[in-house]
Amino acid sequence: MKIGIIGIGMLGEAVALNLLNSGYDVAVYNRTKEKTIEVEKKGAKVMDSPKTVAENVELIIIIVKDSIAVKEVSFGKNGIIESKNRKLIVADMSTIDSIESKNIANQFQQNHIQKLEIPVMGGPNVAITGKLVMMVSGPKDSFDQCKTIFKKIANKVFFLGEQGIANSIKLAMNLQITMLALSLSEGITLLKKANVDPKIFLEVLNSTYFKTGMSENKAFKMIEGNYDATFTLANLKKDITTMTNTAKDLGIELPMISKAEEIYKNAINEGLGDLDYTGIIEYIKRINK
Repeated sequence: MKIGIIGIGMLGEAVALNLLNSGYDVAVYNRTKEKTIEVEKKGAKVMDSPKTVAENVELIIIIVKDSIAVKEVSFGKNGIIESKNRKLIVADMSTIDSIESKNIANQFQQNHIQKLEIPVMGGPNVAITGKLVMMVSGPKDSFDQCKTIFKKIANKVFFLGEQGIANSIKLAMNLQITMLALSLSEGITLLKKANVDPKIFLEVLNSTYFKTGMSENKAFKMIEGNYDATFTLANLKKDITTMTNTAKDLGIELPMISKAEEIYKNAINEGLGDLDYTGIIEYIKRINK
């Protein structure tokens, strides 16, 4: 199966390199062509539009910022649906809300194209070796056709049923990430102000039931001020806003994530948006000076 990837950011590049290393024929498109240089060196064919990608592959994976970008590459000028390829499957890895995902799927269906949603957990550092966790929703027959490829991208693949479910779970997962980053930031800040080595805190935490992958790995980098981005603070803020908008649509209150949205917005206003999302600790530090 020939694969197209639309969106060669940090995650898109890592997914493309993994598939190229696995021997797949990969075509790519990115609005900023310079970002395709590394994957082109490894054998990817760089196309000049989403339409051209669609004309040359059987599966397209979209990995872009938000639903606006998904719709632009899908239905805009020289978009995916302008191709005449009606054997195409589109799999959207972007983090968007479930209502938008369903609407996009319906528009593809009207153009006789099957669409899956395939949000993932994990950053470029694990994507490069195919160790993401993938959640899949959409037509089961399309999933079955793509399952082998998805298992090259992710070492755990969950098929969850109808459109919307995977993206709902992805938002709930990113809600957990948000809260963990904030709780570690506040715990580390509290201990530094109390003249206690926060590494002792992490040693104790990581010997208990409450440890997480973040507390075992990224938290030590947070203490050292190392925020090399695998997922930027600005991108997480975008997802937090999607969470709060989804909560409004569902008629529910999520007070903690609403507060987190305010905190992350303030951090971006402080110029911290390009840091890794765990760089939120820098904002907590600043308001405590």
